Amino acid sequence: MRTVLITGASSGIGSACAEVLARENKYRLILCARRTDKLGQLKNKINIENPTCAIHTFQLDVRDQEAVLATLSSLPAEWQKIDILINNAGLSQGLDSIQDGNPDDWDRMIDTNVKGLLYVTKAVLPYLKNSARGHIINIGSIAAKEVYPKGNVYCATKHAVDALNKAMRIDLLPLGIKVTAIHPGMVETEFSEVRFKGDKVRAKQVYEGLTPLNGYDIADVISFVLSRPTHVNVNDILIMPSAQANGAITHRNQ
Repeated sequence: MRTVLITGASSGIGSACAEVLARENKYRLILCARRTDKLGQLKNKINIENPTCAIHTFQLDVRDQEAVLATLSSLPAEWQKIDILINNAGLSQGLDSIQDGNPDDWDRMIDTNVKGLLYVTKAVLPYLKNSARGHIINIGSIAAKEVYPKGNVYCATKHAVDALNKAMRIDLLPLGIKVTAIHPGMVETEFSEVRFKGDKVRAKQVYEGLTPLNGYDIADVISFVLSRPTHVNVNDILIMPSAQANGAITHRNQ
């Protein structure tokens, strides 16, 4: 039974990963996010569907370095054997040209997508070092591979994550810790609603006329990656809906 820690687990890809992995009866789950009410709802749902799945939840804002280090270094003893880290916490804020961008939005994206990922990884690595099957999965984006109009700083943060994937893989190789990058295209979660700061109408328009991916599509891929034998590592996956060609071009039904 391997133990998985998932950040940003309260919704979207994070919560889907928790549900999918719980069904397999091979994992214990450590779930953290900023919204404890959502975490509680997710835990209750999983407990009803999979009552034997062990789950530990706690509130965490990955941007807070002190809180990340303090919380993760003081996990209950029975939860300190972590085998897998899924760095899922991330967001986009705004969709503006660089000259019109809001520096507060830039800070939030950089603090969450890059610095938060680093803080959590640093704090969890002492546990992963003790695992015989240590594995880090970083959730990136098509924005890690190319830029698109008005995506500037968000794309920059995901390009940074892509670079960190490669660097981590080199640095952690002697420790036997696998590193996998999962780069989704359009996934209908709360992503666009957060990007547009609660504008649900505008967020819904992003996916009109096509069938986007959903969180379970990504979770299924992660489940496959984790099921590979010890000697196999899936380094990098780019996954998009069939109606999307790249970061900017889609085919929509009229």
